Amino acid sequence: MTIDQARVLRLYAEAAHTAHEALTALDQISGDGDFGDNLCEGLDLTVAALDASPYEPAVAVAGSVFLDRVGGTSGPLIGLLLSAISRALAEEPDERDGWASGVREGLAAIQRVGEAEPGDRTMVDALLPARDALVDGEKFADAARAALAGAAATAGIRARRGRASYVGDRALGTPDPGATGVALLFWALARVAEPEAVLGEVAELVPLPGTTP
Repeated sequence: MTIDQARVLRLYAEAAHTAHEALTALDQISGDGDFGDNLCEGLDLTVAALDASPYEPAVAVAGSVFLDRVGGTSGPLIGLLLSAISRALAEEPDERDGWASGVREGLAAIQRVGEAEPGDRTMVDALLPARDALVDGEKFADAARAALAGAAATAGIRARRGRASYVGDRALGTPDPGATGVALLFWALARVAEPEAVLGEVAELVPLPGTTP
């Protein structure tokens, strides 16, 4: 199985722009309000870098962009995830195994740096179920659904890490923007790897706070 990494990242960029307003609104409730901007900027820079160097490993390019050029708390963490995935894809002969190993190692790196645990209302809550699905050999669509469900479940969690931990109960009832944004990576991956899968559209999956999807 060959998965077009560049296509995954381009679709991820499109998804981030579609969800930008909602991600910004979510982060205004729980953080600095810049998560949507930072995610879109990182992915736009990635797409530009891929256009300039189309033969470079796409996920490696994305990892470098997020580590070196994207601000905020989330930029370097997403960079760690993407860099771990790129290393695993280069080492594993089977791409499915590469994605599974990369997400596992990326999650471990994020937890080492950010010290977040499941239930802290962070991107870990989306990454952990996605990792489990991939490591268990489930389909990419199952990993995407698991990540999206994990992100949605953060709406019921009082934050213990990150900026959201300072706002008390104000963010309850709305999902964590970081978890939601990371879950869209798995949505894009599944759409490319398993185009027959039914996953829903981004506007429905990431509605504006206070609206019904």
